[in-house]
Amino acid sequence: MSLLRVTYLALAIWGAVHPALWVLDWAKVKGWNPWVLIEGWQANAASTGLTIDLLIAAITLTVWAIAETRVRRNWVALWAIPVTFLVGLSCGLPLYLFLRTRPVG
Repeated sequence: MSLLRVTYLALAIWGAVHPALWVLDWAKVKGWNPWVLIEGWQANAASTGLTIDLLIAAITLTVWAIAETRVRRNWVALWAIPVTFLVGLSCGLPLYLFLRTRPVG
């Protein structure tokens, strides 16, 4: 595996673990209610702006992944889409790049 692919994989793992630790710390204080988490995403103008920024980037990644997968026929790369929306863009984008750069037979 190339150094570039290892880097993408490491970033995907970091992007899954590190943000999750912050969310877990937050959930210990606020509870495990997803509606309270969504309220936190809109707590002030800065967090709302960041939430919208990440949503636009996630939608952009989704459009790119679908368009490119149709051409390259690298269907496994589509796993990045649910990962992006269920885990986060910081995991989904490097995961997509990792899967995209794999040798396709």
